Amino acid sequence: MSTLEPERGAGTGTLVEPTPQVSNGDGDHERYAHYVQKDKIMASALDGTPVVALCGKVWVPGRDPKKYPVCPMCKEIYDSMGAGGDKDKGKGGGKDK
Repeated sequence: MSTLEPERGAGTGTLVEPTPQVSNGDGDHERYAHYVQKDKIMASALDGTPVVALCGKVWVPGRDPKKYPVCPMCKEIYDSMGAGGDKDKGKGGGKDK
C-alpha cells in the first residue's frame, strides 16, 4: 500500500522518476564522433548508460565513430588540455540509433 496521496483536484497520484536527457537527432552533434572517457564507453557498452562528451553531448553510443569526423568542440577542448591532459579521454563511441 502506498502512502502517496494525490493532490486535491489533481486526479490520481503518479511518481515519475527523472530520466537522463539523451540526444535524439538534435542537429550537428549527430554528425560527429565525440571525445569521451574510455572507461565510460566500456561501461555504456555493458549496461547501456548514457555517456557525456567533452562538448556536453549526452547519448548512448551505438555507431562506429570512425565513420564520422571528430566534433570540432570536443577537439578544441581536448587540444586545450595539452600534453598533460587526462589520458583517459578518448574518441567516443557511436551515435544515437
